Amino acid sequence: MDIVIQAALVGLLQGLTEFIPISSSAHLELAPWIAGWESDGLIGSLAFDVFLHLGTLVALLVYFARDWVRFGRAWFASVRERRIGDDPDRRLAWLLILATIPAAIIGFALEGFIEEAFHGDNDGARLAIAGFLVVGAVALYLADRFGGQERTLADVRAPTALTIGLTQALALFPGISRSGATITAGRALGLGREAAARFSFLLATPITLGAGLYGSRRLLTETHTGTEWLAIGVGFAVAVLSGLLAIGFLLAWLRRRSLAVFSLYRVAFAAVIVILVVVGR
Repeated sequence: MDIVIQAALVGLLQGLTEFIPISSSAHLELAPWIAGWESDGLIGSLAFDVFLHLGTLVALLVYFARDWVRFGRAWFASVRERRIGDDPDRRLAWLLILATIPAAIIGFALEGFIEEAFHGDNDGARLAIAGFLVVGAVALYLADRFGGQERTLADVRAPTALTIGLTQALALFPGISRSGATITAGRALGLGREAAARFSFLLATPITLGAGLYGSRRLLTETHTGTEWLAIGVGFAVAVLSGLLAIGFLLAWLRRRSLAVFSLYRVAFAAVIVILVVVGR
């Protein structure tokens, strides 16, 4: 298959699965294996992954542009005046910073270990991903089934934000899902479905920015052909567009429906992985 088409398909996967709670890492890790693509080329490389994540970062910044402008002004005002007061925007801006710190520290400390233990072109890593998909599915279903419906973003306080922030670190395990973990935590702590998803997406912005900057440290040492740069550009653009669609879709879905369908999808995907491993794919 042409590398540009592969890049478009992987960009689509990244944009959709980064925000819908079905695990982007599981899909991106296993897509080349399931499709039978070569694993030593551009697709799956550090450079391509970095640009895909920058694509989803752009999607977040565009979709929540007004929110981030408002939070930025509120944050600078709180610093200038040295007070938060009763302003919900000031409080939420500081809570997003607080919630980002745990995942950043844990991610930096454990990234190498988890990369070695659970990422790899072998059946053990694939079965581990299937297991994490199921664990995440069960947690998501239970939190959504028994979680509250009343709390909004205005009700979020430091303990809630810190707990949700800590769960972001679970996304280091392929198959858990960053959005899945944070939405699950939000629902378990009583946030309504849309509020939990919105906080998850806002929280994704600084951590995605940090991951993109951290991963891009090695980009300057890599060279690519013209065709590879075209593929990178296509993957990036598709990730942006599909990411915007995924954010809007999930927020609209959760205004009327539950998260159960995503739990079912995760279990079904895990079953497909196990079957493919057993039959020797």
